[in-house]
Amino acid sequence: MNEFRPFRYGSRFVMAAIVVSAATLLPVSRAVAAEMPEMAPQTKASIQQVEMLVGTLRDNGAMSGPDLRQRRARFEALMASTPDPTRVQIRRVDANGVDGNLIWPARLHHPIGRRAILYLHGGGFYSGSLRTHRNVAAALAKAASADVLLIDYRLAPENGFPAQRDDAVAAFRWLLTSGYKPGNIVVAGESVGATLAIEVVLNQLRLRGTLPAAVVAMSPIADFSATGASLTANASSDPFMGKSELALIADAFAGDRSPADPDISPLYGNFSGFPPLLIQVGSHETLLDDGTRLADKIRQAGGNASVEIWPGMIHQWQIFPFWLSDAQKAIGKVAEFAIAHFADKPAQ
Repeated sequence: MNEFRPFRYGSRFVMAAIVVSAATLLPVSRAVAAEMPEMAPQTKASIQQVEMLVGTLRDNGAMSGPDLRQRRARFEALMASTPDPTRVQIRRVDANGVDGNLIWPARLHHPIGRRAILYLHGGGFYSGSLRTHRNVAAALAKAASADVLLIDYRLAPENGFPAQRDDAVAAFRWLLTSGYKPGNIVVAGESVGATLAIEVVLNQLRLRGTLPAAVVAMSPIADFSATGASLTANASSDPFMGKSELALIADAFAGDRSPADPDISPLYGNFSGFPPLLIQVGSHETLLDDGTRLADKIRQAGGNASVEIWPGMIHQWQIFPFWLSDAQKAIGKVAEFAIAHFADKPAQ
């Protein structure tokens, strides 16, 4: 486990009630509760790691202030200080006009081109890049023995809806024309990347197009109209996401469109025929309720959705596998889910 080398600070923001079960924080529907795996309690080491991460993010300023371009630059600077991924190969690709990195394990357990994960990065639609999310994509490639396509979709405020979704759809279709069978493709993302992952599939459903084998939504933003109860209940434990942040993102991304538009907030979409979905959320997230309500919506439409609620985790913790042991574990769970739904399993 790498330490936060460039960002060591004495005093850190201590989050309250770290080891509180998600079930005690908010009421969860019986349908969702029945599908939730039992998660191990958060360890003392994990608590310390999260506290340190929160302090680092606060000091960096990548998630504060009204200037989105400045936030973007700060996040790039933070992630540029992190270790480069190891034991992977990376090739730059043009995915139907969208710049991307195709990342695969250096020690291959499978032929290149057999299984693929389209990874859509988070960052509020205004930040995130091939560099900021290379580590999580590489970790996922190794854990799932799959090729991971990480794309550099267009960002707000320079580009609003539907630019981000169009780029994600273009990348998904590039995989389909590049030798990957639909049954061997999983679409995944975190935060607004999870929003895009869901919207890609909803778009394919509307057009009666080809669907992936499964979808993974890590810390998804499902409702920009901010109606989830956890936005209030978890406000004191989630330092970076709340109603004002959702409004800021929606204004830059969606403009005058209603935040309850299904193209903007997937919670309001039609999920009939949606592929199997894994949702990961942290018990301290203000968006916890977005994940559980999304699972309910999919099950009501006859689909299969499983929810993992990780004790003590904050929004999009999965992108920090070099600092958080629970990020490594969460990526492992995502890989297990992807492997379980690939038509062609990797060799053991």
